[in-house]
Amino acid sequence: MNLAYPIASPAWSEPSATGALDDRPAQSAALDDDRPPSIQPSLGTFGDPGGFRRMLAPRGITYNLLYTNEVLGNVNGGVRQGPIHAGKFEAAISVDLDRFAGWRGWSAFANVFQIHDTGGLRDRSFHRLITVSNIEAYPSTRLSELWLEHASEDQRFNFRMGQLVADGEFFASETGKIFLSNDWPTITGANLPSGGPAYPLSTPGLRMRWTPNASMSGLIAVFNGDPGDQASVNRTGLNFRLNDPPLLMGEIQLRAVPGPSGLTRSVKLGGYEHFGRFDDYRYDRSGLSLASIHSSGSPRRHGGTSGAYAVIDAQLYRPEGADQADGVAVYARLSGSPSDRNLIGLWADGGIVFSGMVPGRPEDTFGLSFIYARIGNHAQRYDRDRLSFDTDFHPVRSYEASIELTYQAVVVPGWTIQPDIQVVINPGGGIADPTRPNQRVKGGVVLGLRSTLTY
Repeated sequence: MNLAYPIASPAWSEPSATGALDDRPAQSAALDDDRPPSIQPSLGTFGDPGGFRRMLAPRGITYNLLYTNEVLGNVNGGVRQGPIHAGKFEAAISVDLDRFAGWRGWSAFANVFQIHDTGGLRDRSFHRLITVSNIEAYPSTRLSELWLEHASEDQRFNFRMGQLVADGEFFASETGKIFLSNDWPTITGANLPSGGPAYPLSTPGLRMRWTPNASMSGLIAVFNGDPGDQASVNRTGLNFRLNDPPLLMGEIQLRAVPGPSGLTRSVKLGGYEHFGRFDDYRYDRSGLSLASIHSSGSPRRHGGTSGAYAVIDAQLYRPEGADQADGVAVYARLSGSPSDRNLIGLWADGGIVFSGMVPGRPEDTFGLSFIYARIGNHAQRYDRDRLSFDTDFHPVRSYEASIELTYQAVVVPGWTIQPDIQVVINPGGGIADPTRPNQRVKGGVVLGLRSTLTY
């Protein structure tokens, strides 16, 4: 998922700093979100060509554009070195259907991507599991989301139906969005069919949210369980698949409601269940190791897979009189899944972010993060079995990790420049290097620069 200031789908209205739910009409709250500032005011008389925004806004129609452009390259390690260029253009439209058509409490949303020049730094340069850039995807022009949403009059309940993604609302950390490697976690991306309903893929679904008070929300959603491979099956986002076994997700969100000078904190506890069939990573259907010369080669099948997770965002320090988002904040995410039917059994990430702390640069943000993905026990034991049955070089996979240091500088509101450095550790969990016999793929260092324009 693109978490570098994306044009996110409209989010449910968050409680105000006083602890009360926003008292605006439900339909306008449904269209509220946490988008970054637009570059429009900086463009002066050229900020609204043709006056379309001014004309459409009273009718309840808003549109936003975002262009993310970056150059990244590994200076050492991996199976090849060198820079790559990647870009993603996104256009989104939100419609308040009360103002537009008199449908009280209803809203609509759609967005499309144009993904280009992505060079596959993760897949081709490192053969790794963890994301290098959260805009990396198969080059295409594709539909992302397309949905209708209805909110109750008191804004405590709403539901959304249509072509949906999960990564915008489930298993997400607000603090970690600054990092280029921060996206739909590796444990879900590697374990669920086609990576699950996350960037750049969406799938038909229904999501319900209940907010009984300012300190708690509950979400539950059901998605078609396989959005389809982005490179071959679902290249345009127009495959509205409905016949795959479903994916069920649920999450409880707890948050401290800060006073005017208080610190923001939240905890999210969630889980998911996929009702499809999944192959065992070690045993065949007769109970023999898949590495055995006597194995049928047909993996044992398991009914369904599942996972549980926790997300913590905590502000540690906020300067006196500063904006709510300024100061020092930390985040952490932790998740586990059954290792017999999943490649990743344990996953964790976290980091620390400093906002508004650079003298003379009150809008800038910088931070340090880490990601850790542990290969499941059955996959590791399969690797050991191969050593028993084969004399060729077969490394035993264990874990993959990365460290990222990034600085996001605001050029003008709506335009950021972001230098970035990542350290890649044990790519692919320690897989064999296809270009160097009897060696593992070496870790390395990635340097890059990202530009993000929001309109």
